[in-house]
Amino acid sequence: MTLEFLDGNKLQLLTNGRGYFPVLQQAVDDAQREIFVETYIFADDDSGRRIAAALVRAAARGVRVHVLVDGFGSKGIFEQTRQLLAAGNIEVLIFGPKTSPLTLRRNRLRRLHRKLVVVDARVAFIGGINIIDDMHTPRQTPPRYDYAVRVEGPLVASILEESVRLWRRVAWASLKRPTQHHALVDAVLKGTQRAVLVVRDNFRHRSDIEDAYLEAILAARREVIIANAYFFPGTRFRQALRAAARRGVRVVLLLQGRIEYALLHYASRALYGSLLDAGVEIYEYHKSFLHAKVAVIDRHWATVGSSNIDPFSLMLAREANIVVDDRHFTHDLRRSLLDHMRSGAKVVARRTWRRQPLWRRALIWGAYGCTRLLMGVAGYGGKH
Repeated sequence: MTLEFLDGNKLQLLTNGRGYFPVLQQAVDDAQREIFVETYIFADDDSGRRIAAALVRAAARGVRVHVLVDGFGSKGIFEQTRQLLAAGNIEVLIFGPKTSPLTLRRNRLRRLHRKLVVVDARVAFIGGINIIDDMHTPRQTPPRYDYAVRVEGPLVASILEESVRLWRRVAWASLKRPTQHHALVDAVLKGTQRAVLVVRDNFRHRSDIEDAYLEAILAARREVIIANAYFFPGTRFRQALRAAARRGVRVVLLLQGRIEYALLHYASRALYGSLLDAGVEIYEYHKSFLHAKVAVIDRHWATVGSSNIDPFSLMLAREANIVVDDRHFTHDLRRSLLDHMRSGAKVVARRTWRRQPLWRRALIWGAYGCTRLLMGVAGYGGKH
């Protein structure tokens, strides 16, 4: 696929909730007309209440506020916040409210995983950070390591269009009449940076995010750095990484070192051997909980978003990434990634990996087999 980059954007890279939430709150407090919020998780914690309070203040001064959250991601942790928002005259919709764990139907697995905010059709936010306190990381060391991007310029129109389209679709599905939005898009050029919105859905954009990654990896000549929380790529993706490494490109993966979901944690390690043999460098992040989904390629191409490189993100969930073609932005992201690798990651040595005890190998391949089986039951094994 050929990406159609939009010129004239001003992009600000935000790291972790500590960098993201104050900037997001300021944008909400400055809002005059309309706000759209999409998130997988909207938690009733310090950060969630902080953003909810800002949204309520905005609604009180006449701003139309629309909040869309995922029914599975926010299940059990959103109800108090939902009541607070509703009492503040804020429209709240739930994406896929029926989330029974007793069914393996594909519809249950098709979640709203993207994180988007648009304020007054003037400023937007996109990335991987949920509305949840990144100091609250049960069984992990805080803070949660992640990124978001503040956007001004022509790209805001694309993000707004995508947000409005999904809002209307969910409203109709919920038997509610979708309200009309009134904010006029600010089309003035705000900077010099080129960027494009890339989404994944189950209609017209089934593989757009994966295709964008593959196009950039196949064209890489110097370096590929990918940081991803849940890494379980399909055949095409693994082949592209190995091919890049074999033609002399430095390929670096920064992956989750701590265990959150044990099955996927061990299953993903079944892929390490062939990648290491091809010359791919693998680092596992142990300092805190890695939640980032970003990449930098050849120091001019970068992506930040909600999409992991696993079956859930690449074939099931609604995801949204920003792809940037700008050396200043990629310089900042690359430097941040390298700093975090130096301070919080451990290299996976090929020789050490090959000398793992038999019990660990059995655990890894058993987890890999179970994961493949579950993918097959869900109807996606052949595609991955």
